[in-house]
Amino acid sequence: MSSGGDDPRAAEGAGGSRLLGLLLAMAMFVLVVDTSLMNVSISAVVRDLGTTVSGVQSAIALEALVSAAFILIGGKVGDLIGRKRAYVLGLLGYAVGATAMAFAQGLTAVIVFWAVIGGIGASLLLPAMQSLIHGNFDGAARKQVYALVGAAAAIAAAVGPLLGGFITTYLSWRVGFVLEVVVIAVVLGGAKLVRDVPYAGPRGVDVVGAGLSVVGMGGLVLGILVWQEGGERVGLVLAIGVLGLVGLVFWLRHRARRAEPALLDPALFSSAHFRVGVSQQLLQQVALGGTMIVLPIFLQMVLEYDAMEAGLTIAPLSLSMFGLAILAGKRSGKRRPATVVGVGFGLVVIGILVLLPLVPRADTGWVLVGPLVIAGAGLGLLVSQLNNYTLSPVPEERVSEAAGVNSAAGSFGLSFGLAFAGAIMLAALAYTFTAETEASTVLPPAEKQQVAQVLEEDAELMSNTRLAELLATQPEAIRQEIIRINTEARPFALQIGLLVPLLAAALGVTNSLRMRRLPDPEPSGAAETTLG
Repeated sequence: MSSGGDDPRAAEGAGGSRLLGLLLAMAMFVLVVDTSLMNVSISAVVRDLGTTVSGVQSAIALEALVSAAFILIGGKVGDLIGRKRAYVLGLLGYAVGATAMAFAQGLTAVIVFWAVIGGIGASLLLPAMQSLIHGNFDGAARKQVYALVGAAAAIAAAVGPLLGGFITTYLSWRVGFVLEVVVIAVVLGGAKLVRDVPYAGPRGVDVVGAGLSVVGMGGLVLGILVWQEGGERVGLVLAIGVLGLVGLVFWLRHRARRAEPALLDPALFSSAHFRVGVSQQLLQQVALGGTMIVLPIFLQMVLEYDAMEAGLTIAPLSLSMFGLAILAGKRSGKRRPATVVGVGFGLVVIGILVLLPLVPRADTGWVLVGPLVIAGAGLGLLVSQLNNYTLSPVPEERVSEAAGVNSAAGSFGLSFGLAFAGAIMLAALAYTFTAETEASTVLPPAEKQQVAQVLEEDAELMSNTRLAELLATQPEAIRQEIIRINTEARPFALQIGLLVPLLAAALGVTNSLRMRRLPDPEPSGAAETTLG
């Protein structure tokens, strides 16, 4: 990096570099924990705003949709207006959304300010953050900050439900959003430490490419959300998304042949390092998303833990993830990234393989600590490497585009992991409920179909205690038989759900072999800077 009076790292020294890395990690933490806070606060939000569960769920889905649909455009906007300005505007968008939630009196404010403005803020913030890390740090320092920010995202995804549950239960869901505003204000206060990264590429606006990216990314994410909610015409929505992305590919190639400004430079994908890095980022997020939808359900519905107990049980996963990400970011300099990534995915595979036989037998969360630490350590190794591996060799003038693609892959992977693991789990529940009910010798034949349907609709995510209360008027034999079916069906379905992150991690191990055949990427920056 260049040195001089305009370089905040030179002015602030090593302490300023460490502080900037911490502030970027804080921004990422708020970005990820925001949705978790909404998820665990749904019932309280519904009650306080006098709205419906479906209305709040729609707002949550809309925020994810807006963020994913505009993320590629957000990277290009950062090129045109300045990456630092996009970073600040993204933070302000999130602050507007959080402030609106703190004072909202109806669903309209939630949709307009939190879902739409906050979603657009996320689409600006994610690629801008990665571009600024790329431009403000070099060498070992860059790797450490990528690891720190990745760890912040991972731990926010893991402990977000715990924090949200605590705040909502003992204080108020509005307090959570007030705290978000405070954190964002602190991060904005350190914006002077950020050195802007100038963009030297073409400055034209690709309107058609932007529209196709919205249709493509938006269609895929919307299809996943519709699928997760059990909606209809999922295939049509997904097909529209796929056609949008295919159209975007052909359009970008057309623009490149004519040397016209485009939303993305298709030459990015000519880099084997970029392709494999983005694919590994997607697989890592699928593994994380699939794990984080299955485990809370198991803990709350099978072991009957409350939100606090479930969060504490998952803590070994998040803490080992965070610790290994920081440790690997500092000490993996002599090891090939491909080796670290391969070991990371391998540990995730081992952790999930150990979890699978424990699910039907566990009567306490303590027996899950070992495999959760193993899987968390693997995820920590991954977040310490992948962003740096993917973006480090990218030229400065293309880093926003590359960061946008990288962020889009991560967002899509997390959404897909959550939705697909959840959908597979519910499908396995439905199949098992039907099979067990039909095979029962206790239930009256005339009532078997009705019992199977009720179990599918009402008992799939219900604890046995709650189910027993609903069956209080039924004969003892029938009540015990229905509880037996529910007890046996859910662990099997949860095991099926765990196959999604297991498969993603196994593919990651295979993909890491491709990484090993490639030379380690050379960073685009010339100098080396440390965090002190």
